[in-house]
Amino acid sequence: MLGRLRTVVKASSSNSIRNYLGYTSGVQKKTVTVIPGDGIGPEITSSVMGVFQAAKVPIEWEIFDISGGQPISQELIASISRNKVALKGPLYTEILSGSQSRNMELRKALDLYAHVIPCKQIPGITARHDDVKVDLVVIRENTQGEYSGLEQTLTPGVVQSLKIITKEASERIARYAFEYAKANGRKKVTAVHKANIQKQTDGLFLATCTEIAKEYPEITYDNTIIDNCCMQLVKSPEQYDVMVTPNLYGNIVSNIGAALIGGPGLAGGANVGERSIIFEMGAHHVAADIAGKDKANPTGLLFASVMMLKHLGLNDHASKVENAINAVIKEGNKTTDIGGTASTKEFTGAIIDYIEKNQN
Repeated sequence: MLGRLRTVVKASSSNSIRNYLGYTSGVQKKTVTVIPGDGIGPEITSSVMGVFQAAKVPIEWEIFDISGGQPISQELIASISRNKVALKGPLYTEILSGSQSRNMELRKALDLYAHVIPCKQIPGITARHDDVKVDLVVIRENTQGEYSGLEQTLTPGVVQSLKIITKEASERIARYAFEYAKANGRKKVTAVHKANIQKQTDGLFLATCTEIAKEYPEITYDNTIIDNCCMQLVKSPEQYDVMVTPNLYGNIVSNIGAALIGGPGLAGGANVGERSIIFEMGAHHVAADIAGKDKANPTGLLFASVMMLKHLGLNDHASKVENAINAVIKEGNKTTDIGGTASTKEFTGAIIDYIEKNQN
């Protein structure tokens, strides 16, 4: 049965995956691990499932509910490792108190070293820069930097956080960025850094990116300091194509990118590893204030699911879903965060109606 909304377990494939998101994975099975997550997560994952069912996507879902701060289980890690592909809603992380970010736990457990966030203008949505082209991709190193989790109190009132940058991880993310650019017809890669101040850590990252760039003479390469980068994104975003960043800067830049195209509910994304990949929204906002109120915008997760379908080689289904999303938005059927009046269910229903009316 196509598009069944139920929990299943299937045998795994041992094939490694080339995850430059310009290639299909070659994975034949179509079981996907789903983490609905916190806040608006259950609503937007439900939207994706409904749309997939209408589009007759040959996928079965293996669902794990870890909402409310539940820990990452070994069963969940095993499921993603087995299925190689997951779809995830946002997970909430406590400020100041609480345990380590579960997003970080997943990235470390599965070695999801590259966070890929495309930020592209969507016809029908009023954005900050309607007069210029915004079509950039942030590629964020996902395992090191300020997110290493190495903090300690040296003495009362004095704390220390260690920023870890290695040549190996910098090389891996730099090469990924250039390979992504090649696979997707991109022309330019920009390294984002703060090497003028953090001369050893960001200095190593920048030097490594510059070294790897020499292997790709067909792709233009430059670099920019993070603070100037943020200003330039707001002022002239059209100058950027592929941006490769250390961990913290990537989080900042990708949120700016989402804002440039209209808001946090619009950008899709993927956390990529050698053997597994998690697709999710590009901006990880749980939006607890509107959770359960039928106000969430599922567009970002829907676009992430389109990326997932392309990755799985389901290109016809990907086009069907993507065309429906774009057509519905262009017609003016939008959620309230982007100037419309539709609820989550109404917006999802409009996409489903479009798909059903245009089925081959």
